[in-house]
Amino acid sequence: MSSPALRKPPSLVALSTAFVLFWLIVAAFPFLWTMWGSFKVEGDFFSRADWMNALTGPVTLKQHGSPFTLDGYEGAWIEQEFWKAVINTGIVTFFVVTISLTLGTLGGYALARSGYKYTFWLLMAALVFRAMPHVTLVSGYLLPFFQMNIWGYLPTTIIVLVAINQPFTLWMLHSFFLSIPKDLDEAAMVDGCTRFQAFRLAIIPVMWPGVITTGLFSFLLAYNDFTVTSMLLSQDNLTMIPKLNGFLGSTQEDGKVMYAVAAVVSAIVPLFVLILFFQRQIVSGLTAGAVKG
Repeated sequence: MSSPALRKPPSLVALSTAFVLFWLIVAAFPFLWTMWGSFKVEGDFFSRADWMNALTGPVTLKQHGSPFTLDGYEGAWIEQEFWKAVINTGIVTFFVVTISLTLGTLGGYALARSGYKYTFWLLMAALVFRAMPHVTLVSGYLLPFFQMNIWGYLPTTIIVLVAINQPFTLWMLHSFFLSIPKDLDEAAMVDGCTRFQAFRLAIIPVMWPGVITTGLFSFLLAYNDFTVTSMLLSQDNLTMIPKLNGFLGSTQEDGKVMYAVAAVVSAIVPLFVLILFFQRQIVSGLTAGAVKG
């Protein structure tokens, strides 16, 4: 049983519970409302006569014989070819995360174990580069890409996103490596491991939560990016976020706003699944980087 001194007052428990519930409702309502409306027709979800039409779906029921319809998803994925943007997003995020983590783990480990003074200045330069607006960095790539005729392709966008993301992964992984005692490296090398074997067999298994956490942030950068992808990709190679922007700008004229609503839901759902799947590793990684061993 808990000590009376450690028990929280009932009023404080009730207040904190009410605050958490309120926050959950405020945070989840926009997505839940959008997901619900994606199965309606435009006349219901954007009804000016009665907002309850978005819940009951009388126009949807009249047109399709059911209060729910998949017309929005069919139009977005098939008619507007949103599936191409999904594939492009998967390719970009996979290579950005893979390259960023590979270079970040090697560079972060080297900087964490380096005794030279230039380590600090390298990290500061990386921080300054990371703090610069993306549009400022991308504008410098446009002219060379046009001259070399490589504008509009996925590999060039991947290179730029890795360059933008690399300072962040270096900082994150460098702090995680600092939290691991050097004795672990030395013990592995005493047992006969080389420096790289000690890194791969002794350090990385301990670092795994930090690697997953950093990888998730790298994934979110590539997944949610709009500035780089919209400026460096052609219309045929767009990823999901700039493709969504195209929906919101063009489908209103055609009266097919529900395509955009369905596409928004399609883009958000994978993020929820990813966070739920890796939630334990994320929490472990964030706390591990805050405590030095």
